[in-house]
Amino acid sequence: MPEGDCTERRHQIGETEVEALLRCICFKTGPPRTTGVELEWLVHELRSPRLPVSSDRLEEAYHALRAVPLQSLLTVEPGGQLELSSLPASSLMTCIRSVSTDLDAVRGVLRGLGLALSGLGQDPWHPPRRLLRKPRYDAMEAHFDRTGPAGRAMMCSSASVQVCLDAGYEEPGPLGHGRRWRMAHLLGAVLVAAFANSPVHRGRRTGWRSTRQAFWAEIDPVRALAPPLDEEPRAAWATFVLDAPVMCIRADEGPWTVPDGLTFREWVRTGEPRPPTREDLDYHMTTLFPPVRPRGHLELRMIDAQPGESGWIVPLAVTAALFDDAEAAETAYRTVKPLAETAGLRPAPRNPLWINAARYGLADPELHSAALACFAAAVEALPRIGASAEVRDAVVAFTDRYVARGLSPADDLYWKDVQP
Repeated sequence: MPEGDCTERRHQIGETEVEALLRCICFKTGPPRTTGVELEWLVHELRSPRLPVSSDRLEEAYHALRAVPLQSLLTVEPGGQLELSSLPASSLMTCIRSVSTDLDAVRGVLRGLGLALSGLGQDPWHPPRRLLRKPRYDAMEAHFDRTGPAGRAMMCSSASVQVCLDAGYEEPGPLGHGRRWRMAHLLGAVLVAAFANSPVHRGRRTGWRSTRQAFWAEIDPVRALAPPLDEEPRAAWATFVLDAPVMCIRADEGPWTVPDGLTFREWVRTGEPRPPTREDLDYHMTTLFPPVRPRGHLELRMIDAQPGESGWIVPLAVTAALFDDAEAAETAYRTVKPLAETAGLRPAPRNPLWINAARYGLADPELHSAALACFAAAVEALPRIGASAEVRDAVVAFTDRYVARGLSPADDLYWKDVQP
């Protein structure tokens, strides 16, 4: 299909056109050249993270931050979490340097207002509280409330490190898009386990190393699931998008409609309550939250936010090395391929492999063994993809402190001052 046909927007679309568009735009193949990261942070009082920040103080802080020149896109999540989204960077180090500079500027503004950022996958102290009152989030909350409380916890209390990588080559091989797609869903469980950092919710241990991941798995019966991995990726994604329930139908005025059980395929076929457009398709895809989301590139969404000012660099560097260095990618794929047997036929994140990763972290022997091999391959690959000695040392330090001992950052939090 010509490139113009992939990007042109029309007023109304049919089912055949939707399928063609989805196949065209979900995996844009070519040599892996760019890297990106999206960082979500909880915001808390500088003097004590247990103290809730008033909505007025958050509004003041965000107003001040809008005046700061940044290379990254700064946005606010429904519960007041801050998100920094990098531009596609030509290398891992370019991405790290630009985001680090932006974070320094953001922290400086917040510090002057008595606020700070926390790298935690889930707010361990406060119940979900929505700050943003927008039609999108009103509709999202209404939709998720039909399933249970997990949706509000995800919207208002969670934070992550999302790694964005090119889809890969069209042809087979260690950097081919088909293998990268499959590996992302198996290695993804290893990343959940290694970087789990949310064992506490509302002051109590939950029994999960990654409570954030446990919530994500329960937000919705369909939209948080991965498409079938035994199908061709483009076809599987197109089917998934069409058969996923529509979260909301936007309106120029008043509240948005929140249909119950209407799939995008049914909406296209019936044209009710109004015919969908290309813009509606694009918006529908932003309301789907699988652990790996193809957006032309691959968006890996399963990693908890990390502790420390630069803890986010380690998952970014490890993931980039394992995907973009051909030798490391081959090692990682051979390592995680047997995990498919544990995963079974259920989609991530609701299969046994992903549940074990979220619940036990690297205390799970199978995931621990896979993490040891993958982190070793990443450490060796980092110089080959241009990572600095400082970044390599950070990955080695994380490996020694956590991976080698079968631990994750969650284990630092698990025994701290929380109620049993």
